[in-house]
Amino acid sequence: MDKVLNILLGSLPIIARVTSGYAAITNKDGKRIKTIDSAGNEILGLKGVYYDLAKESAQKQEAVHGMSQLELGAETWCIPIEDYVLCCSNVERVSYSNSLKKSLIDALPFIARVAGGEAVVFDSEGKRLASVNSNGEVNTKFLGTISKDANEAMKKQKPVIGESNYISGANAVRIPMGTDFGFGFNNEDYVQKNHSLMNEMKKYQDAKYNFSDIIGKTSEIIRAKEIANIAAQSSSNVLIFGETGTGKEVFAQSIHNASNRFNKPFVAINCAAIPQNLMESSFFGYESGAFTGAKKGGSPGVFEQANGGTLFLDEISEMHLDLQSKILRVLQEREVRRIGSEKTISLDIRVISASNKDLDKMVKEGKFRQDLYYRLNVLDIHLPSLRYIREDIPSLVSHAIKKMNLTFGKFVEGIDEEALSILVGHNWPGNVRELMNCIEKAFNIIGNDRIIKVEHLPRNINENFSIEDINENGLDEMLQEYEKEIIEKALKLNDGIKSKTADYLKISTTTLWRKMNQLNIE
Repeated sequence: MDKVLNILLGSLPIIARVTSGYAAITNKDGKRIKTIDSAGNEILGLKGVYYDLAKESAQKQEAVHGMSQLELGAETWCIPIEDYVLCCSNVERVSYSNSLKKSLIDALPFIARVAGGEAVVFDSEGKRLASVNSNGEVNTKFLGTISKDANEAMKKQKPVIGESNYISGANAVRIPMGTDFGFGFNNEDYVQKNHSLMNEMKKYQDAKYNFSDIIGKTSEIIRAKEIANIAAQSSSNVLIFGETGTGKEVFAQSIHNASNRFNKPFVAINCAAIPQNLMESSFFGYESGAFTGAKKGGSPGVFEQANGGTLFLDEISEMHLDLQSKILRVLQEREVRRIGSEKTISLDIRVISASNKDLDKMVKEGKFRQDLYYRLNVLDIHLPSLRYIREDIPSLVSHAIKKMNLTFGKFVEGIDEEALSILVGHNWPGNVRELMNCIEKAFNIIGNDRIIKVEHLPRNINENFSIEDINENGLDEMLQEYEKEIIEKALKLNDGIKSKTADYLKISTTTLWRKMNQLNIE
């Protein structure tokens, strides 16, 4: 055996150990003379086996790099040295990685079941390779798609924890297992089962919203929720003011569900939607034969239907004056009598009313009874128009995207800055309801895109906004401008008196002074 071969053979264990793979010597025809693993053991099964890449290196008399013939995904380099070729690969590391990846994929059903949601394995780009639901079923729907969070985890080589793209309150974690692949899981099914349980408890009620469904961090929304929480602990009547689409019924349902009446009826009636001639029978009910066309057996009115629970009177301003006096008597006496009946029914009921009109002004004009107004307005909640709480629009959009992902079965990750700026700049006459409608329209035309863009927005919103309106400092600067505009208008309405302005804006005087200094308001 010649000296060169002896030196090469002696180096194999060191090379194999350092590279965590196989090291081999072949002759110039690519025939393996000896192959050593990282533990220093000879792989006898490979002795005499031909290796094409080594032969290529010998023929070219230059170092070459290529894929291993032993393990998918493993790499090899070969260097010609006189009549021999020194070869080394990362086959053991890749083999271990592939084995670990396979073990993780095999374990996905167990991970998903324990986590209470979906479990996935993804590659170096964050692309889904395998996915299993908590019931053990393979989920092929989004295989091959790249998750933003998974991609971020692989780039940073650190676990990334974020919110679910589908279920509010659910979380997802993405964990890199080296540079080649990673795995993740969420608790969507667990959270959804909790939601379903709550919905089952309310199966025979119409109140489905809770305070957790009210999105917003502006002082106006926080203040409204604080008062609503106080109302939930009381049996006093509540009057909610706000423009159409600001969420008056959402607040009403949330108050009911947080109160000790949560397991009792929640009955809603829109005073503007009932014909005048049916108002009285709708409220008080009637006995059989009470009037022409009366249903056989009679029918309970909304007071009777809501007994023990909550009656929500929406658009209370549309109630006729004659009916207002009868409603007042029911609230005072806490009893109701069906039309055509001599029998009275005792009531245990809480009334939540809502109006998009100025009832104070209607009282002064004689269009609404003052005594009924005071009876209804024990606690009052003022819901801001969306144009005055533009800072909450990004959160509302994010919440809507999650809900729409579940409804449409899509995987939309968010909205780009230009489109979001347009939404923030829109006047929103229909308030939150209009915003939700806008996002739903975007989902209908977004196709396979993962980000909502300007072209996905409804034409009427897009055309009413010029891209030149976006300040060079972006969204934050726009929000500050709107906040400044609101405060300046409030100061003007309150004759520049800081305390009155603070009360009007539902913030403290200290907060008002701080904001005025920040926004350079004189």
